[in-house]
Amino acid sequence: MAWVRSIALACSLTGALGCGSAAQAESTAQLLPATMQMLRHAIAIPTIEGRGKVAELSRYLADQLESAGFAKTDIEIIPVSETAALVVRYRGKGKELPILISGHMDVVAANPADWQRDPFTLVEEDGYLYGRGVADMKTNLVTLVATFMRLKREGFVPRQDLILLFSGDEETQMASTRELARRFHQARFLLNADAGGGTLDASGKPVGYEIQAAEKSYADFELAVSSAGGHSSEPDPAHNAIYHLARALDAIAAYQFPVQHNDITLASLKALGSHAQGPLAQAMRDFAAKPDDAKAAAVISADPAYVGQIRTTCIATMLEGGHALNALPQRASANINCRIFPGHGVAAVKHTLEQVIGDSSVTITVRPPPPVESPASPLRADVLAAVTAAIHARFPGVDVVPGMSAGATDSMYFRVAGVPSFGVSPNFARPNDTFAHGLNERLPTAEVPAALDYWHRLLTRLGR
Repeated sequence: MAWVRSIALACSLTGALGCGSAAQAESTAQLLPATMQMLRHAIAIPTIEGRGKVAELSRYLADQLESAGFAKTDIEIIPVSETAALVVRYRGKGKELPILISGHMDVVAANPADWQRDPFTLVEEDGYLYGRGVADMKTNLVTLVATFMRLKREGFVPRQDLILLFSGDEETQMASTRELARRFHQARFLLNADAGGGTLDASGKPVGYEIQAAEKSYADFELAVSSAGGHSSEPDPAHNAIYHLARALDAIAAYQFPVQHNDITLASLKALGSHAQGPLAQAMRDFAAKPDDAKAAAVISADPAYVGQIRTTCIATMLEGGHALNALPQRASANINCRIFPGHGVAAVKHTLEQVIGDSSVTITVRPPPPVESPASPLRADVLAAVTAAIHARFPGVDVVPGMSAGATDSMYFRVAGVPSFGVSPNFARPNDTFAHGLNERLPTAEVPAALDYWHRLLTRLGR
């Protein structure tokens, strides 16, 4: 591949991609073909809900690890309903509790008819890799597996065990996540490859890197309205379930939850705002300095990528209603997905929705599984130092700060179990540029070798 050769040359001459020494650059370049082949295979396995394909991906990754010298007894595939979890133990000296490293093998469903390219075929085009899961998060799965294989070949022996924990339904029920947290709650800390990461400006310049130390709670609410129904030739608008539901949805769409902040979000906004220009960057700086600045909050709230940093958000995601084309609806329902700011409980959000809707005919029910409200993880000095060193090897001097995820990840169950958890994805991207969960999901091609370098630096430093 031309880009493999160009990356190796750039690394050996300048280290511009953070590849480190020439010897490391050659090692990374040598890993790229096999890593890309693993990624192609992983993208081609449609690990979406209900297809039963997660176990197939687990077996494939397990086979790769066994080929690098991992004992079968250090690899376990745990069936969980129609999905599975994969556990890989890298044996260390046992001098400390293990370090856990998490990710997820499942992906959000993708309809090939809607995409410009087949979502389950890895495509490289114009400096990007396209495919379902390439950003969320099969690239990090594969580069972690490749790094474990590389460390094994190098004979690296860490102070403590390093344990990969790959869940199989993070995008849906998180049953495999709960099982992993139940089994592996005695640990030094957890590194989550599915959270954190760096931000690039429009020109591709890095403006900051966040270690995820907190995340918003996730909750789904069903809004439902029932009515007697009847013949459509005898309309009764006042008692039409669809109309009642539509008014409720309009009310939610028009409502904004109160502005909130914490030390983590203020530090994150300050760092992002200090390395960019324009109204949004100015609003970030103003809000970080004065969180009651309503004008700054309004500017931040208008940006979908950042509104979740200062508010609880609720949005309609699914809709169902009626039972026949020529009948008045007997039932209409919608799903409201909420990402809840820490300290703002699920019960309080439900109460707010009831007040906003103001219609007793609309019932609101919290959908299973029960929402989890996880505490923030105080940032550890050793994790901060190791991540900063790995990031600065690629982008010297970029700010590394704690951050809060607007979405929920596997970390929440480990935090509840008492395991400090930190999102440390190596990926840098422009806001709203990866289209994760959406159409034509993509990731800059350069993030693959960068991730290989990053994971090697991070794990060897933390494992010393």
